[in-house]
Amino acid sequence: MRASVWLRSLAFVLIQIVATPVYSVVALLTFPFSPLTRYRIISGWSRLMMWSLERVCGVHYRVLGAENIPDEPFIVLAKHESAWETLAFQVVLPPQVWVIKRELLWIPFFGWGLAMLSPIAIDRREGWRALRQTLDQGRERLASGFNIVIFPEGTRSAPGVSGRYQAGGAWLALQTGAPIVPIAHNAGDHWPRNSFLKYPGVVTISIGPAVRPAAEKAPELASRIGEWIETETRRIRSS
Repeated sequence: MRASVWLRSLAFVLIQIVATPVYSVVALLTFPFSPLTRYRIISGWSRLMMWSLERVCGVHYRVLGAENIPDEPFIVLAKHESAWETLAFQVVLPPQVWVIKRELLWIPFFGWGLAMLSPIAIDRREGWRALRQTLDQGRERLASGFNIVIFPEGTRSAPGVSGRYQAGGAWLALQTGAPIVPIAHNAGDHWPRNSFLKYPGVVTISIGPAVRPAAEKAPELASRIGEWIETETRRIRSS
């Protein structure tokens, strides 16, 4: 079993090595198009990776709560355990941009394609200036029809571990009035953080009811959303 997982994981990495430079060139060629058109073309890379994970590594998925996805632009606050969800969300959810570390844009090939997807790339060390950038660009992205994906824990956590839920995403929702869609999943069970191995099985994505920002402080809202995500993640793993 271990040898099979290793060989399948190696085959997936080889597919990535071949496909990523090709899609990076495609991404650069989409520059004249509108942001939404660029997104629809470039996200084909994520669809290819998801297809490869299913066919090569046996990592499948199911979605609970798809009916909770709003018709209007929204902000996703999601559990972050793996690289898997950064691919899957592009397949499961409407067009989106991510709030990311600026350093990701510097990665050869991958970063070039990412830059064409109109991310909100911030330097976390800049504090209030980074928050202001997130608000200004977040408003523009929402007005353009994009949804915004934020991982409030800030970094990937191991299965069963809860990071501190930062208030930036909740603050953005309070400032813009966009609904928050919380998402829980168990991707770390099948593609652990910083791991080469991908273990076969079914990842469950649970999309919670949209939360309309109310008259509360951002840390309180972030805590409330985080509690739902952690509780639902535990439920997924125990079911």
